[in-house]
Amino acid sequence: MKRYLIACLVAASGSLAIVDSAWAADAEALAKKNQCMTCHAVDRKLVGPGYQEIARKYSGDKGAAAKLVEKVKKGGSGVWGQMPMPANPTVSDGDAKALVQWILAMDQK
Repeated sequence: MKRYLIACLVAASGSLAIVDSAWAADAEALAKKNQCMTCHAVDRKLVGPGYQEIARKYSGDKGAAAKLVEKVKKGGSGVWGQMPMPANPTVSDGDAKALVQWILAMDQK
């Protein structure tokens, strides 16, 4: 019985990794579709900060997701320097939330 439970746990953890990587691939595709990757990279600064840097900055901030969704939709400036982030009103609320979830999850890696 114990071996069966261990085997189930191992199989389940492998499934979670597949779901997690599929979710990340979908989110990255969404970022590319919405032209986010023109100014941002995952691991380094381009025009704007890298997503991992954004995740670190907002780590532990319970209001970060709402702030960042608004920033995606309305744009902003001054947080990362003088270069403004343009508004992205054509990005749906659902897509903006998914993108922000993906970005903030990078702090856990």
